Amino acid sequence: MEVSRRDFLKLSGAAAGAGGLLLHVSMAERTIAATERLPLKNMGETTTICPYCGVGCGVIMAVEDGKIVNIEGDPDHPISEGSLCPKGASLYQVANNAERLTKARHRAKGASAWTDIAWEDVVDQVAAKIKETRDSTFEEKDGEDNLVNRTLGVASLGSVFPNSEEAYLMSKMLRALGLVYIENEARICVSSAVAADTETVGRGPMSNSWLDIASSDCIMIIGGNMAESFPVAFKWVTRAKENGATVIHVDPRFTHTSAKADLYACVRPGTDLAFVGGIIRYVTEDMVANPDRYNMEYLREYTNAAYLVDPGFTGPADTLDGLFSGWDGSKYDKATWSFQKDESQPDGIKKDATLNDPNCVFQLLKKHFARYTDDKVAEITGTDKNSFRQICEAYAATGQANKSGTFVFSSSACQRTTGTQTVRAFGILQLLLGNMGLAGGGLNGITGAVNGLGCTLQGLVFHWGPGAGSVRMPIASEQSLADYGVDKARLVSILKAWYGDTQHDVSYGYLPKTGGNYSWQALFKAIDDGTIKGLICWGINPAVSGPNAAAAREALKKLDWMLVIDLWETETASLWQLEDCDTEVFLLPAAHPLEKEGSVCNTCRWNQWRYKGSEPPGDAKSDLWIITSLVLKLKDLYEGQTDKNAAAITSLTWDYGDPPDVVEVTKEMN
Repeated sequence: MEVSRRDFLKLSGAAAGAGGLLLHVSMAERTIAATERLPLKNMGETTTICPYCGVGCGVIMAVEDGKIVNIEGDPDHPISEGSLCPKGASLYQVANNAERLTKARHRAKGASAWTDIAWEDVVDQVAAKIKETRDSTFEEKDGEDNLVNRTLGVASLGSVFPNSEEAYLMSKMLRALGLVYIENEARICVSSAVAADTETVGRGPMSNSWLDIASSDCIMIIGGNMAESFPVAFKWVTRAKENGATVIHVDPRFTHTSAKADLYACVRPGTDLAFVGGIIRYVTEDMVANPDRYNMEYLREYTNAAYLVDPGFTGPADTLDGLFSGWDGSKYDKATWSFQKDESQPDGIKKDATLNDPNCVFQLLKKHFARYTDDKVAEITGTDKNSFRQICEAYAATGQANKSGTFVFSSSACQRTTGTQTVRAFGILQLLLGNMGLAGGGLNGITGAVNGLGCTLQGLVFHWGPGAGSVRMPIASEQSLADYGVDKARLVSILKAWYGDTQHDVSYGYLPKTGGNYSWQALFKAIDDGTIKGLICWGINPAVSGPNAAAAREALKKLDWMLVIDLWETETASLWQLEDCDTEVFLLPAAHPLEKEGSVCNTCRWNQWRYKGSEPPGDAKSDLWIITSLVLKLKDLYEGQTDKNAAAITSLTWDYGDPPDVVEVTKEMN
């Protein structure tokens, strides 16, 4: 029997109707009883911020009886709009994971296994180790008889994952102890972008918000695979493209970002500087030939392009040896690097509004980048010359007054010996085209951790204190507060927060004074040389995640002791299981960001508050609790001691409650 399509649908509908009727009758008989038996679930929702990359997406945690039972995107969050990438969506697996650390562990020197240790005992032993190493390596004065009050025997690495409040307290504790070897992951991420952007626009690594990208007419993605590494942020690129924007991708690999791009250039690794230098050359030449295509008013009035430089200044284009004027064989004498004076100008600087004077910044810049011809760029980068020319024309079009273009880059553009110069070139191009200070423009470097910027701004790098560049740590020659230089008021504000009513000149003396380079590579060299005896690792795994990990592991094996605070037993914590490692290791279980409260600062400098979803497993504790416990024990150990700058520890204010209240820390930070 043949059944037509129409007959089949009629028969199917009739069958479904009959089945539905039977189901209805059956369910109707049980409706009242079933309604009475259904229990009400004790479930609530709490918001937080995803702890992974620097985008800072909103998350909703469904919590039942104190346990996280579901994770989903927050539709009210302005950046993510309910989206989560695979990392964010997998947060549930971290909150409920059998591999999490639940007990503090100790590996004694020479031991062949971990032993569990109570919190009270581990705090006592770690505090005693810190004090013993600090006191035995403490320097009250340096070789020039400057009071420095520092120790080179203890170092701190990390982190970019704690809340900003916890990072602030880490910085407070470490400076009171006199540590100068203080670093975190930012140093090997986009720190070169911060240095470059500070010179260009005063801050970094990101000048605009994610939402601004949707307003861009042309997006240059360079040194990263944004579509896969930061997929939620990439939605704003997609939105710009839907609005007619051109997307350019410059990368050695053809990735998902390349597939979504309108223009793609394949370049050799490490040649971004030559590629962008070629675009700068194209723009400066085209500006002279076709000034009507560019916002020349922006260039004259809002950049230093019209400023006249000392006639004695020369650059590589003049000297042909790669050096600028003033090089004496070891350093630069910058006397010829200054601007010419004109007392009739409000800022005292002589200018040429026509941009034709050979000593104006624009002409010097044009001469400097003239060497990056299309042929030279193709030779250095390996990219196709026609593709390069297309990209030059497309991005130069954002120089019109009613257009905007943005640079989006990540650590691939930063982590090389010329990383700062590369990102500085990005900034030069953006200023030439008038792409700074407007929606859809900017320099947008993406940090790899949600609070990488927040932790760094709170002083978890050796040269900054809380407040970042505005509150640097004093150097050895700055023996008194009067010697400190600019931003005294901000430093005094910190001294007031840390030492209360203690006279500022006295509390200033408590601070360790730096006298060299204590950054990442210098820190590992000091471990390898035996200068650093003890290392504190806060949520960081340098045995596998730093440059030259094999050399790092060999250095770490030479430590007397190491304290690791983490969610897991990491390769760094278990390094003692390798041969020839006698290091004593303390491994402390930490709370995950879903299990504590506090603020984070994403890559575009949005401060966002994370709420607590559940309790940490077992004996795991928040960094806030761990830091407070160590500080209070150290204050007890130093009570009554008068040497080794003990007053820097005993006089330290630490009134955050028991258990410590993160809101009290936030008040002090503000």
